[in-house]
Amino acid sequence: MSPKRIVLYFNADTSDKPMIYRLVKDYDLIINIVKANVNPQKEGTMVLEVEGEQSIQGLDYLRNLGVKIEDLNKEIVHNEEKCVMCGACTAICPTGALKLERPSMEVSFNGDECVVCELCIKVCPMKAMEVSL
Repeated sequence: MSPKRIVLYFNADTSDKPMIYRLVKDYDLIINIVKANVNPQKEGTMVLEVEGEQSIQGLDYLRNLGVKIEDLNKEIVHNEEKCVMCGACTAICPTGALKLERPSMEVSFNGDECVVCELCIKVCPMKAMEVSL
C-alpha cells in the first residue's frame, strides 16, 4: 500500500492537540510530515503522507477534532516548452523540488519532492508551471 497524500486544515482549538502522536500511537499509522505551517493565531495547514491499515479510522479521528481534510490529488507539471530557465521558481520552492542545475543552468523538477504549494505557479513569468488534476 502506497502512502496517501492529504492536506489538513486546523484552527487554534485543535493546533495544541497531539494529533500526529495519536495517529501513530492509536491507529498504528506511518506518518510523513511533508510540510507544516502554523500562523501566530495558531491556525495552520499540514501536508502529510499517511500509510497504514487503520488510515480511515485515523482520518475520522481528525475530522471529529474539527480538522478539515482534503486529498492531495493534484500535481504540479513543469512544461519545458514554455520554460526559459530563468530560475524564479527554484528560489521560491520550499522543498527543493525545483533546482537550477549547474553548469547547464537548466531548471529540473522532481515531482516526488513537490508538495503542491503552488508558489512556483505564482512566480513563473512564462506560466511554465501548471497544475494537473
